[in-house]
Amino acid sequence: MFDALSDRLESAWKKLRGQDKISQSNIQDALREVRRALLEADVNLQVVKDFVTEVEAKAQGAEVIAGVRPDQQFIKIVHDELVQVMGETNVPLAEAGQPPTIVLMAGLQGTGKTTATAKLALYLRKQNRSCLMVATDVYRPAAIEQLVTLGKQIEVPVFELGSDANPVEIARLGVERGRAEGVSTVIIDTAGRLQIDQDMMAELAQIKQTVQPQETLLVVDAMTGQEAANLTRTFHEQIGITGAILTKMDGDSRGGAALSVRRISGQPIKFVGVGEKVEALQPFYPDRVASRILGMGDVLTLVEKAQEEIDLADAEKMQEKILTAKFDFTDFLKQMRLLKNMGSLGGIMKLLPGMNKLSDDQLKQGEIQLKRSEAMINSMTPSERRDPDLLASSPSRRRRIARGAGYKEVDVSKLVSDFQRMRSMMQQMGQGGFPGMPGMFGGMGNPFAGGGNHPPQSGWRNAPGSSKKSKKKDKKKKGFGNL
Repeated sequence: MFDALSDRLESAWKKLRGQDKISQSNIQDALREVRRALLEADVNLQVVKDFVTEVEAKAQGAEVIAGVRPDQQFIKIVHDELVQVMGETNVPLAEAGQPPTIVLMAGLQGTGKTTATAKLALYLRKQNRSCLMVATDVYRPAAIEQLVTLGKQIEVPVFELGSDANPVEIARLGVERGRAEGVSTVIIDTAGRLQIDQDMMAELAQIKQTVQPQETLLVVDAMTGQEAANLTRTFHEQIGITGAILTKMDGDSRGGAALSVRRISGQPIKFVGVGEKVEALQPFYPDRVASRILGMGDVLTLVEKAQEEIDLADAEKMQEKILTAKFDFTDFLKQMRLLKNMGSLGGIMKLLPGMNKLSDDQLKQGEIQLKRSEAMINSMTPSERRDPDLLASSPSRRRRIARGAGYKEVDVSKLVSDFQRMRSMMQQMGQGGFPGMPGMFGGMGNPFAGGGNHPPQSGWRNAPGSSKKSKKKDKKKKGFGNL
């Protein structure tokens, strides 16, 4: 979502490389690049001016730290200012002292408000908070049906009285139903308009006055850029909102909305929508977003995604298989499907530090390769999946799999070869080794020197660390936490 902004800021750091220290003269070119990067990302003009002024003041007043290059010091200053502009910390949803907590969803039509309502309900359900969604949008055709369908999909009940009832009355009765059933959170989906009008605001104000919500969240389309911040401010002045949800952050948005909303409207971004799937809602953490913008990745979000999908007992079994070189194609297929559940390959890779430089074409090729691998593994017999040696030593098996998957024998050979290489590498890393880096972590060299796309050979059991003596050492290890 911040690719263009990240690339532009990279030019700013280059202006300071090779300099001994930050000075009034050499910082101007870097600041000019920062200003241009933010404007092109559709950040509000006043926010850009304030941002650059603050960065310049902090950079010139920064103490020189031994061993830290000026460009590194400048990146740290920009990172801290980005966090400051976006609100410093995540602001969680409020909770009522006496259930239910009432959340009122507002926004213009077309921003993804109804979907965001369901996404928020699923997010809360995963936190073991029971929810009830209330459908008060009686104006948009099929809006109620859409919420009911989403409710069935995420297993969250929906309160609705049809399209002929009064929205204020639906909201009131919905809250009463939630209170009677003892749910912890009632989320009210309200009607949107194509533009802000007084009828819309009056009805929204009446619903708010009637149900007295703890949270009034404005759903904003991130692709509207700096207009998102102005919209948030207008709603806050007329209705009084407690925060915003930015949707479509995975689309063509240039990131300006995320950098403008808090500073212009005064209200925090609480969640961001990062995909069409109903699971694609994340809490907004300014420090994590700043790290993504600067190409540092977002490992914490990646870990949280993994924790949602990974069973601890399964993870321990998988770790043991890796350490003893018993990781097979069945395990590999399981991990690929787990990766799919966590989101797109591109979205996951860009959470890793340094991976923001991967082009869309490279990510697309990665997706294609995963699909090819899955097709070939699906053509294997259960015994072949469990024992890749069967394929390494049998060209006829590889030919049969290739025909079944619709690929060539050389493709299957490469898959087996790459898999065996990866398995040995994973085993060494699990034992504290680091393939390809002689003299480090026990001095293990590269067992795959001269690799390439050669036909697979049996004999992976002879890889370093696979002897009985080594396996005894493995048992003393507790896993990757020791690295």
